[in-house]
Amino acid sequence: MTGSTKAPLAGGPRRMGKTDIVASHMGYGAMELSGPPRARNIEERDVVRFLNQVVDEGVNYIDTSIDYGASELFIGKALSHRRKDFYLASKCACQVGMEPHEHGESHTYTVANVTAGIEQSLRRLKTDYLDVVQVHGNPTRKQLEDGGVIDAMQKLQRDGKVRYIGISSRLPLLAEFIDVDYFQVIQVPYSALQRTNEDAIAALQKAGKAVVARGVTGRGAPAKGWATRPIGTAEGEVRDLWERAGLDELLNGLSPIEFMIRFGMANQNIDVTLVATTNPAHLTADIAIAHKGPLEQSIVDEARKRLNAAGGGPGQGKYKGGGPTPVL
Repeated sequence: MTGSTKAPLAGGPRRMGKTDIVASHMGYGAMELSGPPRARNIEERDVVRFLNQVVDEGVNYIDTSIDYGASELFIGKALSHRRKDFYLASKCACQVGMEPHEHGESHTYTVANVTAGIEQSLRRLKTDYLDVVQVHGNPTRKQLEDGGVIDAMQKLQRDGKVRYIGISSRLPLLAEFIDVDYFQVIQVPYSALQRTNEDAIAALQKAGKAVVARGVTGRGAPAKGWATRPIGTAEGEVRDLWERAGLDELLNGLSPIEFMIRFGMANQNIDVTLVATTNPAHLTADIAIAHKGPLEQSIVDEARKRLNAAGGGPGQGKYKGGGPTPVL
């Protein structure tokens, strides 16, 4: 596995924690390939072209899930012939056997379900191995250990079907996994408008974990007139936070999306910042932003100060349940 592409890695290379993965700082989150109602409808031929563009333009870390409808099938169709050009992460404990147009929400933390899910992902993605598998659904540590989930994932590691294992989680349950020795990769929601997990992310990095941040652009809400919103937030919540913090005053010619992406990249405790789109022009623009690097530290410091005062600091805010709002 080389993880190499002809283009420079988007945002530059980042070694992920104690793994041997050297990923592009900007990764691709494939939830937008789910199809309706969670995301736009997109034709297979367009997906194949788009996913090859993702890798051709320097993104070498792709994150998907059984829960993301047709996403795994699309990735297998589009990219199985160039598997050595990118790192592939998926999730487990999801509903197994769903049709591509179905979208899972419930999770079962048993040996049988986790094993069946990973085997299904391997088939759908047309690959012999996954670089990363993360438990989905925000379970407790006790659920995973008592249910045999960790043992099942470690067996698949020994069998060569999974290279690194981890979890997609958030506070308060995220705190239970900071010091565990069996997980190498942790995925966490994080952006300028969702900084609740910021201190936990620092603790994860100190513990040697690789950290992947999802939701870095806030689902594009600041650029879409707030017609959509980040997963886990209430209607109007992040718009009000943006306005209370006066973030428009810090843009200085930057677009809101550039501000969001480069703010996320400025957190040096994060290895990969995921963006999600199915628009080829938006992808190219996001990658160009990533190549500019993190925001200047003085801007980051001022933004954090303002957000803290406005109620958007580490540990502040509460993650709301439910799925994402449709992408516009």
